[in-house]
Amino acid sequence: MYDGMSRPALSTPARRRLRAAALALSAALLAAGCGSSGGSGADPKASAAPADGFPVTIDNCGVSTTYDAPPERVVTIHQHPAELMLALGLKDRMVGTAFPDSAPLPELAKDFEAIPELAQKEPSFETVLDAEPDFVYGGYGSAFADNEGRSREAFADAGIDTYLNREYCEGAASATMKDTYDEIRTIGEIFGVSERADALVTDLEGRVEAASAAVAGEERVPVFVYDSGDKSAFTAGGKGLGSELIRLAGGENVFADLDEVFGDVSWEQVVERRPEVIAIYDYAGAGSVERKKEFLLAQPALADVPAVKNERFVVLPLTDTLVGVRSAYAVEDLAPALHPESFR
Repeated sequence: MYDGMSRPALSTPARRRLRAAALALSAALLAAGCGSSGGSGADPKASAAPADGFPVTIDNCGVSTTYDAPPERVVTIHQHPAELMLALGLKDRMVGTAFPDSAPLPELAKDFEAIPELAQKEPSFETVLDAEPDFVYGGYGSAFADNEGRSREAFADAGIDTYLNREYCEGAASATMKDTYDEIRTIGEIFGVSERADALVTDLEGRVEAASAAVAGEERVPVFVYDSGDKSAFTAGGKGLGSELIRLAGGENVFADLDEVFGDVSWEQVVERRPEVIAIYDYAGAGSVERKKEFLLAQPALADVPAVKNERFVVLPLTDTLVGVRSAYAVEDLAPALHPESFR
């Protein structure tokens, strides 16, 4: 409702024209020096000098962006960018998130649930625009899917800066924990909270080092990652962070030679590689963990695979295996599952 009457809905082209006109008007006013007189209608940020520690120029997946001040209205697409923002104490900058795929970390749950959820999956371009962000942070490449109208160029044309999690930069090398640490520090730099980022990285590094030290010298355990699939197996390849997490925990991804973050393999290949442990990725929309276990145990072809025969399963929330604050926790959880004798 608006002034007691229904406000007519604007079409998508009309909204875009209105938004573009508003941006053009703001630019014209700034160019004319309006807002610098200090009057009641002035925008205190319109003529302000760059914030302390700024400007900052960030190169991300081939896109270079210069920030004169930290972003103030942020939309995150996918859960791991949202949790990274919260872990850096940036809740007050977040005006929306989308596509939750795991229960939030307990220590972040209250803040996570307070952020407006824009969509269960990736939101439309217009839905994001309606939140009036000045920065959109995407977790997977699909956050900025061109075929769905959410390209980084489209956001740039609307005056909105974007950032994509480095694990999904086109042509990126295989992800490592260094990528997690660099991601945290980069977001800290963009938002002017580098000290918080450094402290968080120090904590995560300590967790990984302790877990890895506990299994140092142990023989590596062959691990098969089961994400989903029945006629074929959708698994983690060597380019994603998942392989690194397994290695740090004293294991070896049996499909580390798959030159993708995720990919399909045949069940015959799984049998040939004889994993001793199966890591089941848990996330919304892919079936329950119990159903996945039941499926694996019911396949006659897998009966002699050591992991199936001995029912050695470890469950990992998918979000734990991505470049974000959870990845160190994944190493802590995996190491005792792969080498229980080292933690007795």
